[in-house]
Amino acid sequence: MDRTESTFSGSSRAALIDHDIAHIARVMPVSLRGDFGGPILPPAYWRKRLTALIESGQLAPAQLRKVDSLLLQLDQTASTPPPAWERFAPAATGPFEPTDAPKKVRSA
Repeated sequence: MDRTESTFSGSSRAALIDHDIAHIARVMPVSLRGDFGGPILPPAYWRKRLTALIESGQLAPAQLRKVDSLLLQLDQTASTPPPAWERFAPAATGPFEPTDAPKKVRSA
């Protein structure tokens, strides 16, 4: 997300960074948990967003601590194996067919 730095005052820039950090803190865990297909956005995406915030050089100490905390959460999530139900989920091979449906009989 590119922003023109010359158009924001110091307090506006700090508020934008606060909003960005709050958004990442709210959305990252849900995105990493994902659904049956895996994460919605991969850890590399979130690491890139958080690293960009740090490299901007615009973070206040409290903001830096929050970003560092989010990076630690990201590392912990990446090092935790997926739950058993996710590791052993069968791959979808074709359309689902109910087992109690009557069988089609071919007439000769």
